[in-house]
Amino acid sequence: MAFVTEPFDAVLAAFFETGAYLKGHFRLTSGLHSPEYLQCALVLQHPRHAEHFGRLLATEFRRIEPALNIGVVASPAIGGLIIGHEVARALGARFVFTERDAGGKMVLRRGFSVEPGETAVVVEDVVTTGGSSREVIDILKAAGARVLAAGSIIDRSGGGVDLGIPRVALKTLQVVSYREEDCPLCRAGSPVVKPGSRPVHAAN
Repeated sequence: MAFVTEPFDAVLAAFFETGAYLKGHFRLTSGLHSPEYLQCALVLQHPRHAEHFGRLLATEFRRIEPALNIGVVASPAIGGLIIGHEVARALGARFVFTERDAGGKMVLRRGFSVEPGETAVVVEDVVTTGGSSREVIDILKAAGARVLAAGSIIDRSGGGVDLGIPRVALKTLQVVSYREEDCPLCRAGSPVVKPGSRPVHAAN
């Protein structure tokens, strides 16, 4: 598996510049708790960063399959939408996204479809456990697509997530995270925040 870091930590510099590297007590999409959070939306609100990151990821995908045309980029909503679209633009591919239905299942809607044999890559903003990427990969494979690789701006797992396909990241970090029942921040009574929502208080 390939993991790349842009020279001089320019990727993380963009997070610090835009106030997107946060410290506190956060509940991640995975359900894990962490004292650090990288809020990609704060970086990607700036088109110059979004375009730049998209081109960097597209370059890494081309290195994996240099002679193969990538037909579609797929991302999980909401976090993967902007960066997925920018990667698709850089690759000259079309872009689709998955979202959760009323039952919480990840699905393709809005008339999106993937053709049998179509080549695809999966892109999201941040990988922690890889759960969302796995769901998108499964949807694409069920439709008969050939999923070549997955990528993200940030890999919080330290490179530990295995999706069964090549994976790239612009920055790989080993960020501390805890299961809720083991979280020392919860035990200390620190309010936990789910990014994008109002703060909720940690359970006693």
